[in-house]
Amino acid sequence: MAPSALFSTCARNVHAWAGGDCLLCGAESGPELLCPACIGELPALPESCPQCALPSPAAAVCGSCINRSPHFDATLALWRYEFPCDGLVQALKYRAQFALAGFFARSLASRPLPEVDVVLPMPLHAKRLAERGFNQALEIARGLARYRGTPIEPRGVLRVKNTPPQTELPYEDRAKNVRGAFRCELDLSGASVAVLDDVMTTGATLNELARVLKRAGARRVENFVIARTVLR
Repeated sequence: MAPSALFSTCARNVHAWAGGDCLLCGAESGPELLCPACIGELPALPESCPQCALPSPAAAVCGSCINRSPHFDATLALWRYEFPCDGLVQALKYRAQFALAGFFARSLASRPLPEVDVVLPMPLHAKRLAERGFNQALEIARGLARYRGTPIEPRGVLRVKNTPPQTELPYEDRAKNVRGAFRCELDLSGASVAVLDDVMTTGATLNELARVLKRAGARRVENFVIARTVLR
């Protein structure tokens, strides 16, 4: 099934899903959205750099992070951002299929996550939030808080610059695009913070937010992301 077809099918299936059938293959799935076989076939990341989650032999810190260390300290990504994971992410983000937020939160909670003091969902600019009606990162973070008990802070970090979507820009322009995009109103002195986002592409947005959080006193900033873009 092509990704665009999966996106439409997934959106319809999640909207109508009442339990029992996998929304990808239609097999028995029990109380979960996907059956165990489809969950097992979601595109796993290869051995990856612990800091940026890009492929790295023996899961060592990659050369890019050694040469120019990002402001964030670590990244945990569940899957590669490709078929069929991309369709699932897009069904939540653009079709408001909130059951997927719960699925993503449970998937994160099942991993050996580091202990952090607070989870910060990646904020949306007020204009984009008004257009979409919700923040998908916040919806996932709320689910994660239910399963893990880690507090979330949805209001203390603001996106103050309404930048063009990163996907519309060349890679080399993305860091400049998000420079100055965030403001932190929290005192994070000595805190270990996790930033939750749905997709990590170049990492420019997460890196800029980590820079702002460390200026607010954060001792450590980690990224919890659903999917990581891996160039082939």
